[in-house]
Amino acid sequence: MQKFKERWQIQENWQLVFPFLGITGILYSAYKLAKILTKDINFFLTVSVALVVSYLLVKLCLFIFKKLENKWVVQYRWEMIRIFLVFAITGSSSVLVGRPIVKFLGINQENLNAFLYWFLFISVSLIFYQILLVFFGWLFGQFQFFWEFEKKMLRRMGVGFLFKEK
Repeated sequence: MQKFKERWQIQENWQLVFPFLGITGILYSAYKLAKILTKDINFFLTVSVALVVSYLLVKLCLFIFKKLENKWVVQYRWEMIRIFLVFAITGSSSVLVGRPIVKFLGINQENLNAFLYWFLFISVSLIFYQILLVFFGWLFGQFQFFWEFEKKMLRRMGVGFLFKEK
């Protein structure tokens, strides 16, 4: 455990919550993917595939951490896990919030062609993504990182005039 704490620069035991949440999220995602891949043929097959998929997801995350370590300025390595959690929660939440809004507006695939429906659905979800990203960043103690990230993203989308620096 000490090597793990040193690798992720964890000083306090409460900071272990973030790797625990990250691993739990990977295991859950791997299990959901395995259920889709195996079509629930056999529980033991599903669990076996989930273990392989979770191993691959951990390897992918560690690769991405290594690539982003120099790009994202964080004080401790464990904060990168926290940032990844914020991105994961925000992405899922924006779809969950966007779906009822689109339904409330009367937008569905029966009254629009598929392209227009998905364009509007993604647009509505993207609006909520912007708001939720800063909110969850604040909730997880990374407000400044996500505020700067948000301003950079909006500048790239062409609405950077909203954040003119003085």
